[in-house]
Amino acid sequence: MRVFVYGTLRRGQANHGLLRRARFLGLHRTEPEFRMLDLGPYPGVTRGGKTAIAGEVFAVDQALLARLDRLEDYPRTYDRTVLATPWGSAFIYLFRSPTSDPPLVVSGDWPSYRIKRP
Repeated sequence: MRVFVYGTLRRGQANHGLLRRARFLGLHRTEPEFRMLDLGPYPGVTRGGKTAIAGEVFAVDQALLARLDRLEDYPRTYDRTVLATPWGSAFIYLFRSPTSDPPLVVSGDWPSYRIKRP
Protein backbone atom coordinates (compact mmCIF):
# COMPACT_ATOMS: atom_id res chain seq x y z
CA MET A 1 0.00 0.00 0.00
CA ARG A 2 1.02 3.60 -0.45
CA VAL A 3 0.72 6.83 1.53
CA PHE A 4 0.95 10.43 0.35
CA VAL A 5 2.57 12.70 2.95
CA TYR A 6 2.57 16.49 2.83
CA GLY A 7 3.74 17.80 6.22
CA THR A 8 5.99 16.64 9.04
CA LEU A 9 6.37 13.17 7.48
CA ARG A 10 8.10 14.53 4.37
CA ARG A 11 11.84 14.04 3.94
CA GLY A 12 13.78 16.51 6.08
CA GLN A 13 10.81 17.18 8.39
CA ALA A 14 10.35 16.37 12.08
CA ASN A 15 8.47 13.06 11.79
CA HIS A 16 10.10 11.65 8.66
CA GLY A 17 12.04 9.14 10.79
CA LEU A 18 8.87 7.05 10.97
CA LEU A 19 9.25 6.45 7.22
CA ARG A 20 12.97 5.58 7.26
CA ARG A 21 12.26 1.96 6.24
CA ALA A 22 9.50 2.83 3.77
CA ARG A 23 10.30 2.91 0.07
CA PHE A 24 10.21 6.42 -1.41
CA LEU A 25 8.31 6.31 -4.70
CA GLY A 26 8.46 9.97 -5.72
CA LEU A 27 7.16 13.49 -5.53
CA HIS A 28 3.54 14.24 -6.32
CA ARG A 29 1.27 17.28 -6.50
CA THR A 30 -2.48 16.70 -6.12
CA GLU A 31 -5.21 18.19 -8.21
CA PRO A 32 -6.12 21.72 -7.00
CA GLU A 33 -9.09 20.68 -4.86
CA PHE A 34 -7.79 21.07 -1.31
CA ARG A 35 -6.99 23.65 1.37
CA MET A 36 -3.82 23.43 3.47
CA LEU A 37 -4.13 24.90 6.96
CA ASP A 38 -1.32 26.10 9.20
CA LEU A 39 -2.07 24.38 12.51
CA GLY A 40 1.13 25.60 14.15
CA PRO A 41 3.72 22.82 14.28
CA TYR A 42 2.06 20.85 11.46
CA PRO A 43 -0.39 21.32 8.58
CA GLY A 44 -3.85 20.00 8.00
CA VAL A 45 -5.39 19.43 4.59
CA THR A 46 -9.13 19.56 3.89
CA ARG A 47 -11.17 19.11 0.74
CA GLY A 48 -13.04 21.95 -0.86
CA GLY A 49 -10.32 24.40 -1.81
CA LYS A 50 -8.39 25.31 -4.93
CA THR A 51 -4.88 24.38 -3.77
CA ALA A 52 -2.73 21.60 -5.21
CA ILE A 53 -0.88 19.91 -2.34
CA ALA A 54 2.83 19.09 -2.77
CA GLY A 55 4.02 15.90 -1.15
CA GLU A 56 5.76 12.57 -1.37
CA VAL A 57 4.51 9.04 -1.96
CA PHE A 58 5.89 6.09 0.02
CA ALA A 59 5.21 2.35 -0.08
CA VAL A 60 4.31 1.18 3.44
CA ASP A 61 3.21 -2.06 5.08
CA GLN A 62 0.26 -2.54 7.44
CA ALA A 63 2.39 -2.18 10.59
CA LEU A 64 3.80 1.16 9.44
CA LEU A 65 0.36 2.37 8.39
CA ALA A 66 -0.84 1.60 11.93
CA ARG A 67 2.02 3.71 13.35
CA LEU A 68 1.11 6.56 11.01
CA ASP A 69 -2.53 6.26 12.10
CA ARG A 70 -1.42 6.74 15.73
CA LEU A 71 0.71 9.77 14.82
CA GLU A 72 -2.16 11.35 12.89
CA ASP A 73 -4.68 10.48 15.63
CA TYR A 74 -6.80 8.67 13.05
CA PRO A 75 -9.81 8.66 13.07
CA ARG A 76 -10.36 11.42 15.66
CA THR A 77 -8.25 14.29 14.32
CA TYR A 78 -7.60 13.08 10.77
CA ASP A 79 -9.57 10.93 8.36
CA ARG A 80 -7.77 8.69 5.93
CA THR A 81 -8.97 8.60 2.32
CA VAL A 82 -7.61 7.49 -1.06
CA LEU A 83 -5.88 9.72 -3.57
CA ALA A 84 -4.75 8.89 -7.13
CA THR A 85 -0.98 9.15 -7.72
CA PRO A 86 1.33 8.08 -10.59
CA TRP A 87 2.17 4.95 -8.50
CA GLY A 88 -1.45 4.00 -7.91
CA SER A 89 -3.87 4.81 -5.12
CA ALA A 90 -2.36 6.18 -1.91
CA PHE A 91 -3.81 7.10 1.45
CA ILE A 92 -3.88 10.78 2.38
CA TYR A 93 -4.70 12.06 5.86
CA LEU A 94 -7.34 14.81 5.80
CA PHE A 95 -7.91 17.09 8.77
CA ARG A 96 -11.44 16.59 10.12
CA SER A 97 -12.61 20.13 10.82
CA PRO A 98 -10.91 23.19 12.20
CA THR A 99 -12.55 24.68 15.28
CA SER A 100 -11.11 28.07 14.37
CA ASP A 101 -10.01 29.77 11.18
CA PRO A 102 -6.29 28.91 10.86
CA PRO A 103 -4.09 30.60 8.24
CA LEU A 104 -4.05 29.02 4.79
CA VAL A 105 -0.88 27.71 3.16
CA VAL A 106 -1.68 29.00 -0.32
CA SER A 107 1.32 27.33 -1.96
CA GLY A 108 0.28 23.87 -0.71
CA ASP A 109 3.95 23.15 0.09
CA TRP A 110 4.52 22.84 3.85
CA PRO A 111 8.37 22.77 3.98
CA SER A 112 8.69 25.86 1.75
CA TYR A 113 6.02 27.66 3.74
CA ARG A 114 7.72 26.84 7.06
CA ILE A 115 10.96 28.45 5.88
CA LYS A 116 9.14 31.71 5.04
CA ARG A 117 6.59 31.67 7.89
CA PRO A 118 6.79 34.57 10.36
